Amino acid sequence: MAEQPFYENAPGSPRYLPIAEHGLIGDLRSVALVGSNGTIDWYCTPSFDSPSVFAAILDAERGGFFALAAAVPARTKQFYFPDTNVLITRFYTDEGVGEVQDFMPVTGESAELAECERHRLIRRVVCVRGTVPFRVRVSPRFDYGARPHTLRMRGDTAVFESPVMSLALTSTVALESDGPDAHADFKLAEGETAVFALDQAGEHIAPRGCARTEAQRQFETTVRYWRSWLHQSRYRGRWREMVHRSALTLKLLTYAPTGAIVAAPTTSLPEQLGGERNWDYRYVWIRDAAFAVYALLRLGFSSEAAAFMGFVTTYISPGDGFASGPLQIMYGIDGRADLGERELAHLEGHCGSAPVRVGNAAAGQLQLDIYGALIDSIYLYDKWAQPVSSAQWDDVTRLVDWVCEHWDQPDEGIWETRGGRKNFLYSRLMCWVAIERAIRLANRRGLPADLPRWRQSRDAIYRRIMDRGWSDRRGAFVQHEGGEVLDASLLMMPLAKFIAPTDPKWLSTLDALTEDLVSDSLVYRYDPQASPDGLRGDEGTFSICSFWYVEAMVRAGRVDEARLAFEKMLTYANHLGLYAEEIGRTGEQQGNFPQAFTHLALISAAFNLDRALG
Repeated sequence: MAEQPFYENAPGSPRYLPIAEHGLIGDLRSVALVGSNGTIDWYCTPSFDSPSVFAAILDAERGGFFALAAAVPARTKQFYFPDTNVLITRFYTDEGVGEVQDFMPVTGESAELAECERHRLIRRVVCVRGTVPFRVRVSPRFDYGARPHTLRMRGDTAVFESPVMSLALTSTVALESDGPDAHADFKLAEGETAVFALDQAGEHIAPRGCARTEAQRQFETTVRYWRSWLHQSRYRGRWREMVHRSALTLKLLTYAPTGAIVAAPTTSLPEQLGGERNWDYRYVWIRDAAFAVYALLRLGFSSEAAAFMGFVTTYISPGDGFASGPLQIMYGIDGRADLGERELAHLEGHCGSAPVRVGNAAAGQLQLDIYGALIDSIYLYDKWAQPVSSAQWDDVTRLVDWVCEHWDQPDEGIWETRGGRKNFLYSRLMCWVAIERAIRLANRRGLPADLPRWRQSRDAIYRRIMDRGWSDRRGAFVQHEGGEVLDASLLMMPLAKFIAPTDPKWLSTLDALTEDLVSDSLVYRYDPQASPDGLRGDEGTFSICSFWYVEAMVRAGRVDEARLAFEKMLTYANHLGLYAEEIGRTGEQQGNFPQAFTHLALISAAFNLDRALG
């Protein structure tokens, strides 16, 4: 890996690392992005959707960062401590080799909540060979860089105080102040260590030290937690390392206090550099979380599924009276429905890609497909984990009754277009899934339901899709009624068991999708020029669609092609096996990072490809 620059807090000097040049650490409440140069340039505390403390990834000058690296030219490499979410960044210099071990202590999800609520971030520096000089600079910028703060030095502790929050940095090396920032230069010889710990502080939270022995203890308990969790996996296939990294990533995107699963832990990382397709993904999309439950259940992680079902039961009640139906498409990690969108004009955006947004106006959209995703996950939870309760079934029946009444109206669709509502085929498909899975569940469990009405609606949707969703001219199913444009969401038709994967109409559609939307195994969602979505600019290929494509080919019997496409797709992961939302024209990661959608689809594709290969 090429030498990376050290962040300096001077106008014009910081450079943006590519999105892919980052690893992820977290404590099941929030996360931090650690660059391959040793800089933390994204960290929100105390939770995923809290205002940022470090956000240099969105504005190198104003965002704030925690830089820790060799003070001399060095090559760097990053890897995860095996089977954990503890991240190691190594620095190879002319005089020695050193490493920074980054982690957020996790010892459990219930009995140990009090310790986790401190939201500790530990950076342990070790010289493993020779001698290495290091430099550290801690430059928090509270509330997305909008709030000033002061710095107080108290012995080995630096306390950063702002009107909204205070943070305490404890260190085993002497710190110095530089205006509102703390910094130090130090040298380690082989076997020596230094520790930096960043904690919340405040009127009722006293700063606490972090001696080397305590850091070692927390390192060991955190490693033990992640390995114990991963040990539950039942996956023993060909791509174990990639599948398990995806599972560990999905776990990092869970919010333990409520069972919520966020779509991604970042906001406004651009889908196109210089474009406006920048969104806040730090919320619970019903669709994304439901798909994640499916992927985790496949691997044997039933407790995460149970936690998400608890989130749905506790925080999401059908019939809340939203204009978009009984459910919103997304919620806050605490179940709140108000996710008002605003722009942060004082931040320039990643590589100058404005605007930076917090909140998400798409929360008020009508997206009918979410009902199918949710009810399918409930069906699978009942089948693979534990039976749903009577209260949960009552909620399901209310949702299905609503779908029977409203499935035939236009909506904004899965891709959250801002170009007006249409009669999207994928929305019809997932309404069919919602009713069909509920019928299966009612029959298997003998649960009360208006089955005649449900069957009538299910069959009506099927006929509507086959009659109006098919284009004789294209020889394919199309994005929406009355159109001729193809859409990668159609790849879900055989995956959802709506159509046989070898049906001639489906095979013709698969060929058309390959011709129109596939580039070297990478799949575009749709063509914005042919189907305007109300936004300026282009976008990259959508990684979840690329994995759907693999799975669709597997089910169509094109196993050799599917395996090659899958192996190609794996080459687009970053050095740690992580994916953003999209892949750019030259292979760069684009969009929020890492993306739950991509990693859950990788798990499903690997599982089904393994099964086909035997």
